[in-house]
Order: sequence, then C-alpha cells, then structure tokens
Amino acid sequence: MRATRHSIAVLLAAIVGSLTTVGTAQAETEVDLELVLLADATGSIDEDEIRFQREGYARAITDPAVLNTIRNTLIGKIAITYIEWADASSQQIVADWTVIDGPDSARSFADAILAPPRLAYGRNAIGAALLFGKAQIDNNAYSGLRKVIDLSADSANNWNGPSIFEARQQIVGAGMTINGLAVLCRSCSGQPISYDLEQAFKDTIIGGSGAFVVTAENAQEFANTVRRKLVLEISGLGAAGNWAAGESGSFID
Repeated sequence: MRATRHSIAVLLAAIVGSLTTVGTAQAETEVDLELVLLADATGSIDEDEIRFQREGYARAITDPAVLNTIRNTLIGKIAITYIEWADASSQQIVADWTVIDGPDSARSFADAILAPPRLAYGRNAIGAALLFGKAQIDNNAYSGLRKVIDLSADSANNWNGPSIFEARQQIVGAGMTINGLAVLCRSCSGQPISYDLEQAFKDTIIGGSGAFVVTAENAQEFANTVRRKLVLEISGLGAAGNWAAGESGSFID
C-alpha cells in the first residue's frame, strides 16, 4: 500500500511538472527573430555620439523597408532590445524587449531608445557585453526562429571581463549568431588607426550561422547602414552574402 501511494505521488509530480513545462512554453510569444542590439558606449563615445547612434537606430527601425521586411517574415513580428555597453560591470538596457509588428510598435521602440540619459560608462569589455546579450535572450519571454546578437563598436579591444573568444564560443555553441557593425568614423576621434577594424570583427567577434559585418564609414551613412543591416538580419539573408548594387559589406558563412 505504501509503495502504491509512493508511485501515485511520483506520477502526480511528473504530471504537474509536465503541465508546468507546457504552460511555460505556451507563455512564450513566438517571433521570427530575437534581436539584441549592443551599442558602443565606451570612453571613445561622447554624449553627442550616444545621441547620434540612438537616432540612427530609431530612424532605421521605423524605416518602411525594415517594416516591410518584418511583415514578410513567416510570423510577421520580431522581438528586439537596445542595450548600451562599456565596462564589464556596465551594460545597461536602454529599451527593453519589444515586439515589433508594425509602425506603431516600431515608433514606441524608437521613442524608448531616445528617452533615457546615457547609462553605460567605462572601457571596452566586448566579451562581457556579448554574454550579457546572450543572457537577455536566454531569459526573455520569446521563442524566436532565429536568435541574433548585434554588436556595434569603434574598436575591437577587450580590456576587462571575459574574453571575446570565450563569449563567442558560448554564444555560437548555443545556436545564436553574432553580427557586427564596425563604426569607422563619425568625428574620427575614436577611429582605430593601427588595424583594420572590419577585419578584426570578422576574425575575432562575429560568428554563427550567416554571421556578417557591415561598416559605417561616416556620419551620413550610419542610419542607412543600420537600416540595411536590420533588413538582412530580419530577413535572414545574411548567410546569402548578397548586397544590392552600390552597397558594401562583408560576410562569412
């Protein structure tokens, strides 16, 4: 009798656990893409450049080409968050996870990017930033067909925290992709002069299925570059390595 009661208790516990798992899975919102935007807020980025970057992303996410790309995905919506990163202890969520499925939600996300003051400070800690991005994907309420972390930076240095290699291994091993935006020049005060930044991104930072790097060579091109990058990420065309005529970029498979 005691054994029978024990067996029933075990069975009930298994059923409850199963129902809890199903309920959790059902609670997750399905989207085509979970996208983490990691924006450089290190010491080489001044207040004007923080505003400049945010405005570029706000313009890009509300661009008709980006919204049309979202509409043409399988599910028709993406989940996105905007984070500024610097020191290993300074990664700050500027705009939390938002589902974008049309102009209204895109505008709300753009407004959220623009609203807060600068939040992150310190030296480059790219490894820590990448792992922070991974944690946001691991712990959100969304189930994406693809999961992408997009890092923008004006250098490829890593002065503290986990190594870039360690972070990339963990992220790619989890089936996620790291894309890069190499910011070559705004006022040129922070542009690296001793190495090829785009090549450094390809060699040490990006990884995963269809990973690619785009470059913003000047202030005038920044928002357009971000727009093209978002179109590629949302559509999943990064792996194809095809740019429209007149556009530039580099890809790895």
